[in-house]
Amino acid sequence: MPRIAADVVPLEDLTMALKLQVNGEQRLLDPTPDPATLDNVVNCLAERPLLVVAEHNGVIAPRNTWSAITVNDGDILEIVTIVGGGS
Repeated sequence: MPRIAADVVPLEDLTMALKLQVNGEQRLLDPTPDPATLDNVVNCLAERPLLVVAEHNGVIAPRNTWSAITVNDGDILEIVTIVGGGS
């Protein structure tokens, strides 16, 4: 599963990190395994991956396709958590 590079990868290994835009913020991600899939990235970044919707480079990705989508350096992700509620 990918890891947040700034949190766990030694500084000298950051040259291999994926540079992504996630929810409007620049993030570095260790691409282990390589290549990283959207499924692995969401599982790494989201606290509750079963309750999120993911957009990859402007296209909403159905959950059943996440393991087939390769996340590359420079990709743009939006990861939105579904929150229930109401009155």
